[in-house]
Amino acid sequence: MSKKNPGALRALRPLATRDYRLLFAAVGIEVFGTGMWTIVMVFQVLALNDSPLALSAVATGMSLGLFAFSILGGVVADRFSKRRIIITVQGCTAVVMAAVAALSLTGTIELWHVGVASFAMGAGSAFFYPAYSAYLPQVLPPEQLLAANGLEGALRPSMGQGLGPALGGIIVGAFFPAIGAVIVAASYAVAFVIVLFLSRDEETTVPTPAGEKTNVWGDLRAGVRYVASTRWLLWTLIFGSSLALIIQGPIDVLLPFLTRDRFEDAEATFGILLAAFGVGGAAGSLVISSLKLPRRYLTFMILCWGGGTLPLVVLGVADNLWIMLAALFVVGAATGAGVVIWGTLLQRLVSPNMIGRVASLDFFVSIAFMPVSIAVAGPLSLIVPVETIFIVAGIVPPALALIALAAGRMRGFELEQPLDT
Repeated sequence: MSKKNPGALRALRPLATRDYRLLFAAVGIEVFGTGMWTIVMVFQVLALNDSPLALSAVATGMSLGLFAFSILGGVVADRFSKRRIIITVQGCTAVVMAAVAALSLTGTIELWHVGVASFAMGAGSAFFYPAYSAYLPQVLPPEQLLAANGLEGALRPSMGQGLGPALGGIIVGAFFPAIGAVIVAASYAVAFVIVLFLSRDEETTVPTPAGEKTNVWGDLRAGVRYVASTRWLLWTLIFGSSLALIIQGPIDVLLPFLTRDRFEDAEATFGILLAAFGVGGAAGSLVISSLKLPRRYLTFMILCWGGGTLPLVVLGVADNLWIMLAALFVVGAATGAGVVIWGTLLQRLVSPNMIGRVASLDFFVSIAFMPVSIAVAGPLSLIVPVETIFIVAGIVPPALALIALAAGRMRGFELEQPLDT
């Protein structure tokens, strides 16, 4: 079997490890619950207060939770047991969701309850993912991390953007929001039970130089200094944040206007276009996970992100649905492949006692620039034609990618630090 399809075997190899199977199952169930919550939250808010302002305020809660604790989550991940953080986050989130479900079932739920639940879910993610990123190298050997990140990269869009919201819409439509809240709470409870079975043997303590960890602020400064002094890491973060600033707003804000102007059934068409982007991301993640890590891993990753935006030019000039679908699929696939390699490099090249902080800084930068891009896209479209914005969004990132490769001296670093060769 391995002779016929070695790539597929390589992609699935992490699942042979018991603790990774538990992590994979828990993350899948958690992402499903989060995806369903996005639908349940909307209709629960509308049932309480049929106001766009109320919905906007509650929906912002999750982003605020992520933003408020994204930096602290990395410091905590580097200070304490990753396994215990994962268990604690899953347990606390299950309790919060169970409380929301109980309040909703009894008819005593209020708008602020939903807002607090969204904030808590965002805060939980801010603590969970740095700990998860730092814990994974303790569970798997280095050569399997690419496949593990690829599996996760395929899992998130399929469960968080596909099955979770779809099933949430069906359940809320057939019954009422409280039933959806019960399922969300149950999914987090199941994830909590699963992570309780993670082996204690996998947890390792990374020694740190005396005096380095004095307090939270000192740990944070040490993490920032580490990033600033690691050239390839610094320029990857600079390029990644620039990329989020350039492309996030056009896709999230301006694509619906292009769809409305070009197609009769704008709502359904917009949904299909976003689905193509998500499916592309899952496909790119799976494909890269079935391959060996490229010899020029940094070059490949940066060119995936930079060159992968070129199809956005097609959205600016073409009005054929199939061509637009193909373009977004390619953008999603290139983005997904780059993200998988990035996560793997953090786990393999970053000092073990810094992985949590570097992952949280990456998380923080991404969160900070995405809303800026979304906020700027609308006003910019009043000055510049939407088609032109998409063309610029497609051609600027490749130029920035070349700058990042040169400034980060990434080709030289790849030669000094070969991986899987």
